[in-house]
Amino acid sequence: MEVKARAPGKIILSGEHAVVHGSTAVAASINLYTYVTLSFATAENDDSLKLQLKDLALEFSWPIGRIREALSNLGAPSSSTRTSCSMESIKTISALVEEENIPEAKIALTSGVSAFLWLYTSIQGFKPATVVVTSDLPLGSGLGSSAAFCVALSAALLAFSDSVNVDTKHLGWSIFGESDLELLNKWALEGEKIIHGKPSGIDNTVSAYGNMIKFKSGNLTRIKSNMPLKMLVTNTRVGRNTKALVAGVSERTLRHPNAMSFVFNAVDSISNELANIIQSPAPDDVSITEKEEKLEELMEMNQGLLQCMGVSHASIETVLRTTLKYKLASKLTGAGGGGCVLTLLPTLLSGTVVDKAIAELESCGFQCLIAGIGGNGVEFCFGGSS
Repeated sequence: MEVKARAPGKIILSGEHAVVHGSTAVAASINLYTYVTLSFATAENDDSLKLQLKDLALEFSWPIGRIREALSNLGAPSSSTRTSCSMESIKTISALVEEENIPEAKIALTSGVSAFLWLYTSIQGFKPATVVVTSDLPLGSGLGSSAAFCVALSAALLAFSDSVNVDTKHLGWSIFGESDLELLNKWALEGEKIIHGKPSGIDNTVSAYGNMIKFKSGNLTRIKSNMPLKMLVTNTRVGRNTKALVAGVSERTLRHPNAMSFVFNAVDSISNELANIIQSPAPDDVSITEKEEKLEELMEMNQGLLQCMGVSHASIETVLRTTLKYKLASKLTGAGGGGCVLTLLPTLLSGTVVDKAIAELESCGFQCLIAGIGGNGVEFCFGGSS
């Protein structure tokens, strides 16, 4: 018996950076996924836990006896009550990961592998199994790849536990019930804490529940899109230091408190207007086009304000200039300083224009992905069905 789970990545439609200073932000799921397949060992002589990261051509394997010996202080697994990983457990798990000799170039994966070991043993205990991970999401580009991993992994592990109600005979993708999703999201957040220290919980919540989320001062409100939205996501492949970018905005705010408070207020208004447009019904093509035009203006305004905050980058400006040639509106998404740029693809836009824009962006060395916005959250299926 095997279970496969998939969890979507996320984009920030508006409000990044300003949200740290009390403004509203809007995040949405995208139909680019991380997939986790879990199958328990059937052969009697197979007594190891294997993790295969297919896209990175990496495989890790631990004898179950070694894991049990190292983590014996965890006690019996209890999937129904989320627990936090203690500093002591983190050290023990880090030692298990270090034994695997991760190549220097991939050392950033260490925390993700640690999160895997913690979630697996906390929910499933010490059972031999193979877990295979693949993903549509580029790593470290602000599209929520680590949260999608934690959500999909938690989903696969919980689907094989007694804590959630799932129909193992249903073919095709299934969704979890509301209370099961809440438990799953809590476990995913624990994984995110191991990877990021103090995550906001936004990425895993969007990935678990799907659709869209409005958030302000720590309060998350789930909202539902009433219009189809498609974006071109351009990954500049420029890595960035999120902490340094966030600190830079705070320093600028200390230097220019009055001007920056107007910037943050403007972003707050943009996020609220954008959420209202997306939630209002669009009965026909004319109203969809009108709404798309408003969204394009709001995206351009938000991008201008992000430039005021000092988080743009030469690579982002290149994407903006290129898409503007094709009369398309773009903005950075996430931390900025590189990372990804969103470009709204209007419903009535010709495919030729999209192809030309993508060809030009790819000739600059960027990676282009087309994504539907605001779809389902985490899903799972049993057996070989998908």
